[in-house]
Amino acid sequence: MEKSKVLFTKEITPESLVNIYEKLGVKLEGKVAVKLHSGEAGNQNYLRPDFVKKIVEKLDGTVVECNTAYGGERNTTEKHKKLIEEHGWSKYFKFDLMDEEGPDKVLEVKNGKVLKENYVGKNIDKYNSMLVLSHFKGHPMGGYGGALKQLSIGCSSSEGKAWIHSAGQSKDQYKIWDNLPEQDKFLEAMADAASTVDEMFKGKIVYINVMKNLSVDCDCCSVAEDPCMEDIGILASTDPVAIDQACIDLVYNSNDKGKEHFIERVETRNGIHTIEAAEELGIGSRKYELINID
Repeated sequence: MEKSKVLFTKEITPESLVNIYEKLGVKLEGKVAVKLHSGEAGNQNYLRPDFVKKIVEKLDGTVVECNTAYGGERNTTEKHKKLIEEHGWSKYFKFDLMDEEGPDKVLEVKNGKVLKENYVGKNIDKYNSMLVLSHFKGHPMGGYGGALKQLSIGCSSSEGKAWIHSAGQSKDQYKIWDNLPEQDKFLEAMADAASTVDEMFKGKIVYINVMKNLSVDCDCCSVAEDPCMEDIGILASTDPVAIDQACIDLVYNSNDKGKEHFIERVETRNGIHTIEAAEELGIGSRKYELINID
């Protein structure tokens, strides 16, 4: 099997985001969705609007998000739209809260390990192509957050997020936290959900992971740990499995002493299993060629 290509640059600037996209050689056309994390209120680590402005403008893209399924400032449309404005997203960009109104779009999970369907914000149908722009970091539940998490939980509606977290047992965001499934079922549900969005945009989707502000906590945490490692770089690929695997490998192969804390977060949550499950579903390959474009 041919190795997937993953481009890499150590330069972390608005200009290098555009450069690595152009070097990848895939042109996203039509109405382009830019899926990113808008940042929970109080979080200090998420990627800011001014950092992504050039790449969004390059694509004439619409920044898209969905509501959450936990307490905070993004679990209702009213609160989320207010925070989007406070964080500057709607100041700079066209912005679409994809599950602002129901009903959700239901995507079939083909040969899923856990799920048979995935619930995403219905406005996803507006778009011809997608840039999945992920801040790579740790995560309290998934171990790490990257392209596969953005594809799955990131694109799912509030009810869809509950469905993934509960491994297909409930769509009620207020009940799921009392009876969570075994960890690997949750991780496999993420892979299942990711497969549906990747399939929907097959050939018209690009993944960029930004390895900066490397905290063990997600951008969904209002009180997050400060970064434990130095910034590493930016990666781009058409393969979400390969790009996440490459990011994990860059952490493990780093000389940064802070990596032990990051790795502990990944391993105690068995975070690599999301990548394993996604590969088994045929989303992509863990075998890749890392191409330095510096």
